[in-house]
Amino acid sequence: MANIFDYLKWRGDLTFTQDPVNAVDALIFSALVYIHYSGTVEETPVTLREAAEEFFSQDDLEDSFRVKNDLELLRTAADTVRFGLAKICMYRDQLIPELETQFAALTFLLDDGTMFLAFRGTDSTLTGWKEDFNMSFQQIVPSQRMAVEYVRDVEAAYMLPMRLGGHSKGGNLAVFAAARSLPARQKRILEVYNNDGPGFTDYMMGDPGYLAMVPRIRTFIPQSSVIGMLLEHEEPYTVVRSKNVGILQHDPYSWEVMGNGLVTMQEVTYSSQFMDATIKAWFAEMTDQERGQLVDEMFSLLGTGDVNKAADIFHPKNLRIYLKTLSGDENLRRILSTEFQGLIEAVKKTHIQLESGKEAQNLLEEGNR
Repeated sequence: MANIFDYLKWRGDLTFTQDPVNAVDALIFSALVYIHYSGTVEETPVTLREAAEEFFSQDDLEDSFRVKNDLELLRTAADTVRFGLAKICMYRDQLIPELETQFAALTFLLDDGTMFLAFRGTDSTLTGWKEDFNMSFQQIVPSQRMAVEYVRDVEAAYMLPMRLGGHSKGGNLAVFAAARSLPARQKRILEVYNNDGPGFTDYMMGDPGYLAMVPRIRTFIPQSSVIGMLLEHEEPYTVVRSKNVGILQHDPYSWEVMGNGLVTMQEVTYSSQFMDATIKAWFAEMTDQERGQLVDEMFSLLGTGDVNKAADIFHPKNLRIYLKTLSGDENLRRILSTEFQGLIEAVKKTHIQLESGKEAQNLLEEGNR
C-alpha cells in the first residue's frame, strides 16, 4: 500500500493553488518539522529546496534528525514543485532541560496565499519525554504556552489564512495554540491537524476557545493508537490504517495513503480500546499530585543513569544502575510499587468491563437475527 513517499511522487508536480492542502500534505508538513534546520530559516523566508541544500551540505548530521526517514522525506519533498518551492520561515527550536521544555515549530508559506504552522512532536531527549508525561497532571506545560506565542508572532508577521498541525505532541500543541488564540486570530485558522497527538486533562473540555475550534480540528489516529488516545478529546477522530503493529503505528511513515487521502477504517482495534480504558481507569484513581509524584520519581530514577537520549534508558549499564538505585531507596520502591499495583488493578477492571461489553453486544446481535 502507498505511503507519503508515493504520494510525493504522484502529486509532487502540482502546486497548492492547483490542488489545495489535504490531510496527507498536513502529515508531511508535520514530519518535515522534525528536521533541525539551521539559523538561516529563522526569519527570512527561503524555499524548502534551498533549506534542504544547506542542510545536506553540513559535515555532521547526526543530531539533526529524528529517524532516517526524516532525511529521505526532506530530500524527496525538496525535489517536488509542491513542497520544494514552498517557503519556510519563523523556525524556532528550544530545549530547556531546567524547565522541562522541548519546543520547535516551522512555518510554510504556500503559493495559494495560505500558510501552514507545523509543531514538532517529542524528540529523542529525556527532557522532551518528561514534558510529555507532565501533560498527564499539569494543566499547561511550557511548550503549550510557546505554541500560543508562536501563532501570535507568525500572524503578526504574515497576515494570511493559516492551518496548524503536528504529529504526536506537535498535534497537541497545534490544538492548544488554536484553542487559546484570541477570537480574531481564530478566525484566520482554516483547519487544525492533530496526527496521533494526545489530548488534555479534564479542564480543557469546557474551554470556550477549544469548543469554538472543535469543528475545524481534524484528528487522525492509527487503528491501534496508544498516544493519540491518551487523556481527553472533545473533537471526533478519524482512524487510519497503518502497516505497522501496536505502538509502532505511531510512526507517520507507516500510515497508508490512497490518492490524496489517508486510508481510513471504521474503528480502533480492541487492543487500543483496552489500553485507553486501562490508562483512564488508572489515572482516575490518582490525584494530580500523585501523578506528578510518580512522574517525578520515575524520571529521577532514569536520571541516575547515563541517559542523553530516550533510547539510552534501556542500555544494560543503565538498567543495572536503576536496579542498584531501587535496592537502596525504600521510599522510591514503595511509591513505584503502590502506583504500579494500581495499574495492575486497572488492567483487571478494564478486562472485565470490556469482556462484559462484548458479551452483551453478542447477545444483542443474536437477538436481532
